[in-house]
Amino acid sequence: MDLKQLEYFVRVAEMGSFTRASISLDVAQPALSRQIRLLEVELRQNLLTRNGRGAVPTEAGKLLLEHGRGILHQVQLTREELGAARGALAGRVSIGLPPSLSKLITVPLVLAFREHLPQAQLTLTEGFSVQMHEGLRLGNLDMAVLYNPGQSTELEMSTLDEDELSLISHNPQTGGKSKPAKPAPAISLQDVANLPLILPSRPNAFRILIEGEMMAIGRRPEVMLEVDGLNAILNLVKEGMGHAVLPSYTLSNFDNPDTFTVQAIHSPRIMSQLMLVWSSRRPTTQTQRKAMDVVNQVVLKAIHRN
Repeated sequence: MDLKQLEYFVRVAEMGSFTRASISLDVAQPALSRQIRLLEVELRQNLLTRNGRGAVPTEAGKLLLEHGRGILHQVQLTREELGAARGALAGRVSIGLPPSLSKLITVPLVLAFREHLPQAQLTLTEGFSVQMHEGLRLGNLDMAVLYNPGQSTELEMSTLDEDELSLISHNPQTGGKSKPAKPAPAISLQDVANLPLILPSRPNAFRILIEGEMMAIGRRPEVMLEVDGLNAILNLVKEGMGHAVLPSYTLSNFDNPDTFTVQAIHSPRIMSQLMLVWSSRRPTTQTQRKAMDVVNQVVLKAIHRN
């Protein structure tokens, strides 16, 4: 089996289009189609169903896609390990970040990679937990920073930090201007349950955690709006449309954090674990292991500085 043909097939199957795959691979579409057809002839099976909307893997194609990703990953690992034997930590490292942390750590993470892994290629992807889990499963991500990931035999994880969720509300004292907000008193979870909340939809990790803690005291959150977007949630809170329950450092994603008030939640506190997660099904390279150390240092420094 030709590795180039396998790479071409995987790219077409993942992108669902010969046109998009040819652009991504920088290969002429006729040449791309010819190589995949040669692969189908060799395997004596149709691998893709072509239609007006693109290309969809057949059952045989789905099987090859699953194995093909693993084969290409092993080839990448081999190349990286051989490079490490020459003293160069190189190769591609893809990392998933949650929206609540993305703006806070993207720049320092890139700078840290340039310093510690100058020959590595870094790919950053922002998304919610469901997307990150899928990326890890498919091999599109090498690691991801996740809140409260469930235990799984397919994942390995290490704790980065434990965060306390706070009530974030509109600060009426600013009058639309950026003024320092007075410290707000702490609020009980019972009182939070009486407030109109703007929460992400299930199965967001914060949503599940908040509902679980409220159920423990016999309450349910008063969900005013479900919004799957951090900046959208904060914009709505800024306009006084409701309250958010998030780590206080998420306000670093907003240009005027003083337009909000932040209240600690007690009785009980809502504690969220921030974890670094990677697949247990694929071996990690020396480059990836070094990348994990870099992510750990950058995340902790960014969180505790805010």
